[in-house]
Amino acid sequence: MEAVLLVGGQGTRLRPLTLTTPKPMLPVANHPCTAHQIAKLKSVGVTRVILSTSYKAEVFKEYFGHGEKMGIEIEYVTETSPLGTGGAIRNVAESLRSAADEPIIILNGDILTGHDLRKQIAFHQQHNADVTLHLRTVEDPRAFGLVPTDDQHRVTAFIEKPTTDAEIVTHQINAGCYIFTRRVIDEIPADRVVSVERETFPALLRDNRNVCGYVENNYWLDLGTPLAFAQGSRDMVQGRCTTSLVSASSEALIENTAEVNPTAVVTGGSAIGADVVVGPDALVEGSVIMSGAVIHAGCTIRNSIVGVAAIINTGSRLEGAVVADLVTLAAGTNLVTGEQVFPDGSISRSN
Repeated sequence: MEAVLLVGGQGTRLRPLTLTTPKPMLPVANHPCTAHQIAKLKSVGVTRVILSTSYKAEVFKEYFGHGEKMGIEIEYVTETSPLGTGGAIRNVAESLRSAADEPIIILNGDILTGHDLRKQIAFHQQHNADVTLHLRTVEDPRAFGLVPTDDQHRVTAFIEKPTTDAEIVTHQINAGCYIFTRRVIDEIPADRVVSVERETFPALLRDNRNVCGYVENNYWLDLGTPLAFAQGSRDMVQGRCTTSLVSASSEALIENTAEVNPTAVVTGGSAIGADVVVGPDALVEGSVIMSGAVIHAGCTIRNSIVGVAAIINTGSRLEGAVVADLVTLAAGTNLVTGEQVFPDGSISRSN
């Protein structure tokens, strides 16, 4: 069985972290998000994964090679210009080996999901679907497009983000994991921008094709913002979402090569990367500290992200903040929720 990971986005909402690293390669519980997704795919019997890359495509190949350390075959198809979700899916068609009637798993590269992928595949096959979307219900769907289904589980419409309560006809949203029957991928127009949400899926409905919704409400998180990214890493460390790459839930995941002073406290689902140094009396709670970073004595880092080889000097305090790779913060710096420090030392505030 084959799968496609859509990992070409620039991750503008995750800047400054994505200035140096593509969003799907940022570490979640000390492993790239893409590695967790590949592990999940492998666990359901996928033997071959195609990474649809674009932005900083070389980073993926440098890390994964051809899949040797993941125990799965990995191939790369790179967009020379952005093609949208549908265009990216069509762009890998020539690299697929599956027959026309076989299922292909398509997974957005910026989500963590705990849903039962085996059941979604079985559902797709039982309903003889052309496409099966993983749907989930949310309490407030106004930030999402809506996907209503009928009593036969067939999708009846794709509705843009509602602006009034009257427009909320369902609380079901697209969760970013699809099963395509191979022939449908070949039908997507080639060599141009195509959106599956706005073009491919609505066209299938107009043609009365069998587009189904598999509804499951297990763990799911869009990693599109820095604070969501930190939450995803926390949740993985604490066992709310699992893959084979994180062996057990805990209050902290600390790489063997990190040095944590005995008087420091690391808790709240924090992930401490390789070669990190955490100094005396420091507190790291619910945070991601990337490889090579240094947290000096007396610092407090809560619900924050510290980039690769960044230096946080004595007595600094970060609460819901992001520090880019290679940044050095002066002693006693205070950063509050939403503040981001860029590589040039400038500070911005996210919305």
